[in-house]
Amino acid sequence: MRMEDMIMISVDDHLVEPPDVFKDVPAALREKMPKFVALADGTDVWQVGDLMVPNVACNAVVGRPKEEYGMEPTSHSQLRRGTYDVEARLDDMNVNGQLAGLNFPSFPGVFGAVFSKLDDKDVALATIQAYNDWHIDQWCGAHPGRFIPCALVPLWDGELAATEVRRVKEKGCNAISFPPNPSQIGMATLHDPAWNPMWAACDELSVTVSMHISDPSGCAPSLDTTVDSFFTNMPVSLYANASDLVFSPVLRTFANLKICLAEGGAGWVPYFLERMDFVHRHHKWTRQDFGGKTPSQVFNEHCYVCFIDDKTAIRNREVLDMSRVCWECDYPHSDSVWPESPEILWEGLQGVSDQEIDQITHLNAMEAFNFDPFKHLPREQCTVGALRELGKDVDIRLIPRGGIKPSLLDEGPVRMRDVAQQIAATCQVRVPEAAG
Repeated sequence: MRMEDMIMISVDDHLVEPPDVFKDVPAALREKMPKFVALADGTDVWQVGDLMVPNVACNAVVGRPKEEYGMEPTSHSQLRRGTYDVEARLDDMNVNGQLAGLNFPSFPGVFGAVFSKLDDKDVALATIQAYNDWHIDQWCGAHPGRFIPCALVPLWDGELAATEVRRVKEKGCNAISFPPNPSQIGMATLHDPAWNPMWAACDELSVTVSMHISDPSGCAPSLDTTVDSFFTNMPVSLYANASDLVFSPVLRTFANLKICLAEGGAGWVPYFLERMDFVHRHHKWTRQDFGGKTPSQVFNEHCYVCFIDDKTAIRNREVLDMSRVCWECDYPHSDSVWPESPEILWEGLQGVSDQEIDQITHLNAMEAFNFDPFKHLPREQCTVGALRELGKDVDIRLIPRGGIKPSLLDEGPVRMRDVAQQIAATCQVRVPEAAG
């Protein structure tokens, strides 16, 4: 196989919501929906109730010089258009040789916690449903075969979550976003039977539960910890979440349930599997019953992992279930290697069989999310080479910060306290008067 012959489907990308997400909501509800507000200082925010949620963190820096990554930009005018415009996103996917992707939200949080925490639960549910309708019908529906729909669910009620799973399934959505540690945001733990209606609906309807990294506990030992350390630690935070899941009743109760661990990498998985099995053999007193299976077998039967660039995982593929390993682009976050994803991935695939390359690049993603792009597009038009031919005129020149003052220190390593101070100054406080 040549690099140009790969077909690349990402199971973890992100979008920045455009201002018109809620424009088609019935008039009776529109006043209660989140509102896009341009502040006098140039910051774009979403007003959710009496809170403002700006575009914060390294979640939309694609196309900027790496030296200028930071906690900004906070305005759409500072972003690459492909972050929030679906037509421009298609161009950016083409220039990257990427056929399709699953796009997580930004301002609602990757699993919609901002909406679920609204005090008025009727408004919260209506907001979640309106967002899902926009995401499925307008963003993903704009180009069938190029996007994998992924819905939000009400996180305060397992029965309501199950109802929303069934509703979006009827709209053709085969995935939901769910926190790997719901107790972190004040919801029931993974062990709580309150979630059983939702697990049962996903199990019955073959709707995959995508758990994106989100639990920072332990990733930054102190406020003096550098951001470099935090970013290094963040992917393997899913290690703890994955073990919590495997040793919970969930995977042994719902035999067909599929879980995708997003943005966690895969290099840690071989040791994780070995360690779980050792614990199960060695600690007989813990009263765990896997019905004759090992924890690693249960994990491999249910869970998918993904990576951007993980040569360690590829080197250890003999101890990985390669039918459960997927690729991710992570556009437009700071970890993304857009627009060089094929080159970066190909470098790590030397010596890998064509069959395993196909599994990693697209076949596993298609199976995980019941997604078949070839219903909409001829296979020969889906390769890296064919898509890059479509994107050959896309402008990929870097977008410098220009006159924008960085929000973090210009000297010395950036530390978590710097980030915390910047976020505290801009996130989830009462909305001031808009510009104009």
